[in-house]
Amino acid sequence: MEGIRQYWKRTDKFYLLLCIFSSTMAVVALASWATKQGNGFAVDELTGAITGIGDYRRAVVQGGAAVLGLCVALLLSCIDYRSLVKVWPVHVAVTWGLVLPTLFIRNVSIGPLTIGYNAGDTDNYSWYKLAGFTFQPTELAKISFILTFAMHLNNVRSRINEPKELAKLLLHLLAPIAIIHVQGDDGTAIIYGIIGCCMMFAAGLSWKYIIGAIAAAGAAVAAAFAFFSDKIGKGYQWYRILAVIDPENTTGWAPNEATWKNIIYQQQRGEIAIGSGGIFGNGLFSGRYYSVPNAHNDFILSWMGNAIGFVGLCIVLGVLLALVIKTFDTGARSEDLLGSYICAGIGGALLAQIAVNVGMNLRVLPVIGVTLPFYSAGGSSVLMLYICVGLVLSVYMHNTKSLFG
Repeated sequence: MEGIRQYWKRTDKFYLLLCIFSSTMAVVALASWATKQGNGFAVDELTGAITGIGDYRRAVVQGGAAVLGLCVALLLSCIDYRSLVKVWPVHVAVTWGLVLPTLFIRNVSIGPLTIGYNAGDTDNYSWYKLAGFTFQPTELAKISFILTFAMHLNNVRSRINEPKELAKLLLHLLAPIAIIHVQGDDGTAIIYGIIGCCMMFAAGLSWKYIIGAIAAAGAAVAAAFAFFSDKIGKGYQWYRILAVIDPENTTGWAPNEATWKNIIYQQQRGEIAIGSGGIFGNGLFSGRYYSVPNAHNDFILSWMGNAIGFVGLCIVLGVLLALVIKTFDTGARSEDLLGSYICAGIGGALLAQIAVNVGMNLRVLPVIGVTLPFYSAGGSSVLMLYICVGLVLSVYMHNTKSLFG
């Protein structure tokens, strides 16, 4: 008991409570979805008897993953994060050793294990499936990337703005992005890019490079739209971009009405669902709801908007924003740069996923398959998220100071 009291005294209690609140709300939201939009319990068609937990399985898995993840985070927080960075060859070999086979192997089953599993209706074969459970190794590799990129930045330190060192950093960043793009998971590739940019900004990247990169990116996008629009991404990706710019198809971007309706349907229903919730929502387990495809996953925000309304969403997103701020704050308090860079990467990942997912649900960004942290259904993603929480807590407990001290 004395050890528990000492741990509770040293750890970031507010950060932990924010995580627990988010996971609890996620389980409630997924149970609500299973009750009202999903199929609820599995029922025998003849007798009507309940034969299984049915769609409530998603809420159960989410809760179980959160409990397991919290335990992992607490254990991980007791380990000095610097020792995890030192063993980088181990976690790089393990994580990317899991990612690389999915580049070449697609839907190949070895007993109960499926390598290169396609978890959606796109050409993304970046998953493993084992006995009904799916796992995306790029989520685990994301943690390894944050640790190794933080080490790289820490080694470079004040030389980050030297062209030679900056080129090496960009190569370090672009290599995983290219691998993930080949997999077909461009949403995750974009998140990796944002993580790297946040970490380099925290390391003191010169504004001349930042402004130059923004200008070059803007020019590249303009040129792509003007001259290579028919070659941008895959067909459905291009259509999703155009659906945000011209949702009514007034320019005739969709080749036919069926394609147009198929592309806009999910975001259109999500937007209606959020608006139908009004100020206080229709209730978690009662009321009228609009059906939204994948409302338990990428579009869980639209489900919650329907159920708990504008006020409820403000609370949910406010807590997530507080988590992002606390993550960056822990990095700012770190007495060494390594801890600062790790927190910058994790904070950047959280902020990017929240911003992109909310943008998707509000129809201001195209659908690119980015989940909402804590809330979107998926046990493996929740577990990976809590590993990141453990790293932030490790920085907090092992190397922090008063921000204004």
